[in-house]
Amino acid sequence: MTESATRRLHVLIIADPGAASKRIASLTDELEEELRQVFDMDVYLETCTQTVRVQSDHQLELAVLDSFVNSYPDVDAVLMLTGIPRHTDRKPLVAEILDDRKVAVVSYPTLGARPSKRRVKQVLTSCANQLLPYGPPADTYPFMPRWGHWSDRGESGSQTLHAHTFTGGPRLVLGMTSANNPVRMASKLSRALAAASATGAFGIFYNSIWQMSHHLSVVRLISIGVIAIAVMVAWLITVNRLWDRPVRERLAPVVLYYNLSTVLTLLLCVVTLYVSLVAGILAGSLIIIDPGFLSQTIKSPATFSNYLDIAWLSAALGVVAGALGSTFDSDADIKNLTHAQRLRMRVYSEDESG
Repeated sequence: MTESATRRLHVLIIADPGAASKRIASLTDELEEELRQVFDMDVYLETCTQTVRVQSDHQLELAVLDSFVNSYPDVDAVLMLTGIPRHTDRKPLVAEILDDRKVAVVSYPTLGARPSKRRVKQVLTSCANQLLPYGPPADTYPFMPRWGHWSDRGESGSQTLHAHTFTGGPRLVLGMTSANNPVRMASKLSRALAAASATGAFGIFYNSIWQMSHHLSVVRLISIGVIAIAVMVAWLITVNRLWDRPVRERLAPVVLYYNLSTVLTLLLCVVTLYVSLVAGILAGSLIIIDPGFLSQTIKSPATFSNYLDIAWLSAALGVVAGALGSTFDSDADIKNLTHAQRLRMRVYSEDESG
């Protein structure tokens, strides 16, 4: 038996509450087996859920991290999976090795929208291999990510794993958007949906809207829907003050990612609301509007596409006329909507130390 095989490797994984902790819970056994094979020794993998705190300048609060890690004195390595999007050297930062602390920090959003078990396991294993001196060469083992590269080890011993410039940015934005859970947030727009439904329902009863939708081309109808969605997104960003501005020049790139993910999140929220509204109005029009009466009004045989056109135009009118003025159902929903909002809740203050 080799010397390494007689040792026991103790690895601690700290995961942020939410998507990061759920992903870790789903792959703990697989990761433990992977580490056992890589390091050829018995592995004890311990996990815990803990919110990673930051300073006011978005840097990790290392003092709080140290005090937490010190409560686990026997660990050989600490792997931290955080929901904080990180960005350095004009590229998304996937992972950072803090050699003097035996800690590797992995940014979950930089791995993309709903990253697979394999991808998360690959990055965590690669981080463990960088932290521990008795693993295989990093450039020879197949767990080295193909979509990123580790920097050379500096004098301080620190290393970083950056995503590629062209693919890393879109992957980060999608990862941040996925973490915002736009479909779930759409349910928090119930007041806006109610207002839009009340206004859009008039399209079922006013034959002038039937005639207008019949004479509008498909391109015009689609354009009207797109404009209605864009107006609603702009309204929600403006009224809820969700557009961030960097307070420091070095934060400009990451704040841009915050803003892009906010726009994409709200876009998906409003599209979900719009599709729900179209479906509801379409069902109502099919029940209420008699095909013969519709044919008489538009002076053309009534088809399903006519009903769909009515629902589409009515939904657009409902979103613009009814939903403007509405917002999310509560302040708590707004505070948890985007990464920038949630990051402010992570900022460590001196009052908390007491």
